[in-house]
Amino acid sequence: MTVQNKPWISDQGDGTFINPVLHADYSDPDVIRVGEDFYMTASSFGHIPGLPILHSKDLVNWTIINHVIQRMDIPGYDKPQHGNGVWAPALRYHDGKFWVYYGDPDAGIFMSTAVDPAGEWEPLHLVQEGKGLIDTCPFWDEDGEAYLVHAFANSRCGIKHKLRLCRMSPDGRRLLDEGRIIFDGTENHPTMEGPKMYKRNGYYYIFAPAGGVATGWQTVLRASSIYGPYEDKIVLKQGDTPINGPHQGGWVELESGESWFMHFQDKGAFGRIVHLQPVRWVDDWPFMGIDLDRDGIGEPVLRHAKPNVGKEYPAQVPDESDEFDRAKLGLQWQWQANPSPAWYSLGQKESHLRLYASPAPEMYNAPNLLLQKFPADSFQAEAQLDCTTLGAGERAGLIVFGYQYAYVAFRVKEDGSGMELLRAEGNAAGENVIWSTDVTASNVVLRVTVNKEAECSFEYSVNDGEFAPCGEYAFQATEGHWVGAKVGLFAARSGDGPNGGYADADWFRVTRA
Repeated sequence: MTVQNKPWISDQGDGTFINPVLHADYSDPDVIRVGEDFYMTASSFGHIPGLPILHSKDLVNWTIINHVIQRMDIPGYDKPQHGNGVWAPALRYHDGKFWVYYGDPDAGIFMSTAVDPAGEWEPLHLVQEGKGLIDTCPFWDEDGEAYLVHAFANSRCGIKHKLRLCRMSPDGRRLLDEGRIIFDGTENHPTMEGPKMYKRNGYYYIFAPAGGVATGWQTVLRASSIYGPYEDKIVLKQGDTPINGPHQGGWVELESGESWFMHFQDKGAFGRIVHLQPVRWVDDWPFMGIDLDRDGIGEPVLRHAKPNVGKEYPAQVPDESDEFDRAKLGLQWQWQANPSPAWYSLGQKESHLRLYASPAPEMYNAPNLLLQKFPADSFQAEAQLDCTTLGAGERAGLIVFGYQYAYVAFRVKEDGSGMELLRAEGNAAGENVIWSTDVTASNVVLRVTVNKEAECSFEYSVNDGEFAPCGEYAFQATEGHWVGAKVGLFAARSGDGPNGGYADADWFRVTRA
């Protein structure tokens, strides 16, 4: 598929880009520059593989190149951990290596390193055990001393609005003291979190969001000493723009001298999508975006000239479609828990993904859902499935998942007398079948069309015929726990009995709606 057929393209092909640069749920992004290359990571919570690594040459055009976490070796991750796991990571390059740190609100501070970000990352290392230690960022100073700044999860430790700075061993593997609170945002910057530490022109800076995910702003703290006292200034807010809560991200400086800030916007079912803002420095304070209302505080740009990286690079976006003709799944896919080889295989049938009907009595807590992020503000996702090898009572199909979910699936009737196509909707409390029809064909394509209001219309096509609706009304997609809605595939059965059947997916294709 050509880039022009992708559902969201930020690069306008005329030297400008539009925001968001990624209309997908890359929550709490952090970004760095290493030479001529840019790398980004984001929160992945309990989805596996986790901690995505994205690459760009110009901050506008991005591809996924890896995940730091292939399996989560912490008890409990063989089942979905909605909203838990990887919170607000920091990505850094130091001493010839790439470093990722993140806080797990229930377990503590973890880190991993790699020489090649597209290669193998070291197993996760527990830097500091503890509850409520989140949004961590390492900092190596010019004198060789190392530090780590972090926020607190009020839900786990009863502390909120505050940032703590600890001394850290230079090898980045342990904290050396209890640290000290270096900023309390209770009065003017409530819900301060997500700190990222930098040094520029003799000042220490902490970029930190405040005010809440959907309604907040970007704060910058500045001090001449690493322990403060820190001055504070709001540098980015919504203002009169449609970009709510613009905050939490990373700052980079280019070889050309330009500065840029990547941050997210909470867009409900579409997740926390990624924007790029120009930054200029005024009196050693960063000014982000454009001051539309002339109050001295920046507001997000909707369209702007691309960063000056000295070259023009072709438009790129992360993969969404998958022909299942490779030895591994595409990097856009994530499971709801640590994956099991009993759930799927590639190559059993040439250029097909085989999904085994694994036990999943109810879908909200099913670990074996193969999902990816909503990639645009409107799109179509289609999958061709052969479900004739499912067993009695088993089902496989196309699902949109969040706090509320809906799917269209083939199901073999309990008595084995035939196959039906059904549409079901549900949540953590249960699900209901709202539509069904008998089917006999083996060549069936399932489709969901998502519009700008995140309304999802399900359809099916038999033997390359016209598409017909699955039910009379659209399903309203919703966000999940700290994440946007997802779309993908599954095969499931209700019982734990002997091995079940399977479904073969020939392809999964995402296009413009």
